[in-house]
Amino acid sequence: MTPDVVTVPPDTPVMAMARLLADRGISAVPVVDAAGAVLGIVTEADLISRLAGEEDKPASWFASLFADPARQAERFARTHGVTAADLMTEKVVSVTPDATAAHVAHLMEEQKVRRVVVVDGGKLTGIVSRADLLRALVAPVHVDAELSDERIRRALLAAMKSQPWTDTFYTMVEVHDGVATFHGFRRSDSVQKALRVLAENTPGVKGVKDETQPMPVYIYGGV
Repeated sequence: MTPDVVTVPPDTPVMAMARLLADRGISAVPVVDAAGAVLGIVTEADLISRLAGEEDKPASWFASLFADPARQAERFARTHGVTAADLMTEKVVSVTPDATAAHVAHLMEEQKVRRVVVVDGGKLTGIVSRADLLRALVAPVHVDAELSDERIRRALLAAMKSQPWTDTFYTMVEVHDGVATFHGFRRSDSVQKALRVLAENTPGVKGVKDETQPMPVYIYGGV
C-alpha cells in the first residue's frame, strides 16, 4: 500500500480537489473527517462527471415519465455539487492492513474499482491502487534454497488436486533439479497450458517440461 495518502475534508471545494489531483499526479483522494475516519472518495471520474454535468439538458416530458426521481436527484447533486461531500462516493471498498495482495485484487475485480483504502481501527492508514498490485506482482519471491524436489512435487500435486480441470489419474508429474515434467495424458490444449501456469506458480519450480499426450478416444470417449 501507499501509506502517505493525500486526503481532504468533506467541505473541500471542487476546484481545489481538481488542482490537488493535477499537482500531485494522483487519480483519487479519500475524504476523511477530523478523526481520520473515511467518509468517501473522490476520483478523476467524479470530477469529469461534474464538469460534464454543466452541459446536461433537462429530460423531455416523455422521458421524465419513465425516469427514477431518486436517481435523477442523486446525479444532479453529484454533477452540480461544489464540495467533496457532494461528489464523493460514500460506499468505499476497504481492507485491513493484513489483507493479502490476492484478496485486494479479488475485491478490485469483484467491485470493479481501481483502488482500495486500508483502514485500521476505523482510521485511514493507506491506499492500494492497481499500480501497487503490479509492483507486488513483479517483486522478487524468495524461495527456500533447501526446498527438495520431492517437497516441490508434493506441493505441485496438491495444487493439481485442488483444481477441477486436472486429472491426476492420467497426468503424472515428477521434479528433478527444480524442473517439473508432466507425463501421461491431457484432456485438451487448454489443460496443457493451465498445467504449465500451475507449475510456474508453485514455489521452487525453476522450469516446466510437458511430455503429455492427447487423451486417447478409447480412454476419454473423445470428449
